[in-house]
Amino acid sequence: MKKITILLLSLIAVFSFTSCEKFLDLKPVSQSIAVEGTSSDSVVYTSASEVEAALAGVYGELRNEYFELDYFVNGDAQSDDAYAGADNPANFQIDDYNIDATNLNVGRDWAYLYSAIGKANLVINNVDAVNDPELTAARKSEIKGEALFIRAYMYYYLVQLWGDVPLQLSEVTSISSENLAEIYPILFPPRKPMADVFAQIILDLETALPAVPVSALNKGYVTKGAVNALLAKVYTVQQPQDWSKVDQYCSAVISGGYSLLPEYDQLWDNQHENSSEAIFEVNYEGTSSSGNWGASMFMGSDWKKFNIPSNDLVAAFDRENDMIRKNASILFGDVSGSWSDNNWPQETYPFVYKYRNYVSPSPQNYIFLRLADIILLKAEALNAAGDVAGAAELVNQIRTRVQLPNTTAANQADMRLAIEKERRLELAFEGHRWFDLKRNGRAIEVMTNAVGSDGSPFGYALSENSLLWPIPQGELDINTKLTQNPGY
Repeated sequence: MKKITILLLSLIAVFSFTSCEKFLDLKPVSQSIAVEGTSSDSVVYTSASEVEAALAGVYGELRNEYFELDYFVNGDAQSDDAYAGADNPANFQIDDYNIDATNLNVGRDWAYLYSAIGKANLVINNVDAVNDPELTAARKSEIKGEALFIRAYMYYYLVQLWGDVPLQLSEVTSISSENLAEIYPILFPPRKPMADVFAQIILDLETALPAVPVSALNKGYVTKGAVNALLAKVYTVQQPQDWSKVDQYCSAVISGGYSLLPEYDQLWDNQHENSSEAIFEVNYEGTSSSGNWGASMFMGSDWKKFNIPSNDLVAAFDRENDMIRKNASILFGDVSGSWSDNNWPQETYPFVYKYRNYVSPSPQNYIFLRLADIILLKAEALNAAGDVAGAAELVNQIRTRVQLPNTTAANQADMRLAIEKERRLELAFEGHRWFDLKRNGRAIEVMTNAVGSDGSPFGYALSENSLLWPIPQGELDINTKLTQNPGY
């Protein structure tokens, strides 16, 4: 019994983490535990309503601190699109490639992503056992498919941030002296090779694809378009990149009833939520229970904000004369007397403008997957296959919307860089840039050459070790099966 108590205390520690003030309340742990000596039932859910509530809990993980704030810090402030801003030392470490294993963001992001996986596992592994006539076989299949997508989505970011990571696909429903040897590897798993994790991501998504619906109440629910879009993105990240698969799944999205909005700013004006361009969009209602506090992290003059647009990105917009996307993405304001910054004058201080409804609680939605992203991925796939003209046609489709001339890229090498640039300007502050640079082997070169306010190199210093985060020290302390990434 003493060993079981120690194990249980360790489990609690695994899922305990430091959080911002908005998230001081502890989140539910990702395992369902019954301790020896207490009653235990192998049936996790007994009714349709319980399963639906559990699935809602899985979706709820898309509204946690990772997806409201850290998602954007990791994808944008870690790139040449934004500076960390604000006053959080953990964010400064991420921005400067000076992360250590005790970084609070690193620890909490690991915990958030695995918490979501744990909740998804409970649904995936137990929905079929529910014996309730109100829960049809078709609905069970849909529920499992939706949870599989969300589990895959969490692993998609885990493997990009940390490389080899534990692959947890089951949950513990009881602890006893008899099953301790069986459950210990589940509670304290080793890291799995990236190839294994990608294989599971793809399996989850391929299983989900025929099960989820074509459309839903709003873009906040998993549909075939979302699954196809994530599959396309996975095949751009997994090495070696499989461009034929990228083309296949991008084509499925493009032919799936989506269309670009006529004006770029309509994506961000909060008058066109769940639009024809959105594929997967987390919805908020602006209430105390459904408010997006993350929007207030990027705009406002009450305190210095996160993810300050970089001089390098502003220069890129200006070089392209891309005023439509620049003005929709960045708002300049006068913060004289409020705070100072080494990178920008107080009189012309930039803010991320895509998330402009920053009242609290905010109804600001976040679009995580949209058609323009997928069109440009298909352009990459065509270019990789040697179809430069086909790639140009897709790039020009994106450029025409923002009143820019056709691309002048005429060969594969130039087109590759033209698409990279187009993705940067089109998708700025949407959490993609750092991962785009990494997957194409361009992160070190691009970041080394990023410029500051005077046009000279900003001074980023990173190596191959900088491309992955350290395994959180708290996890290493608890789980002796884990190993640390090189350089930490």
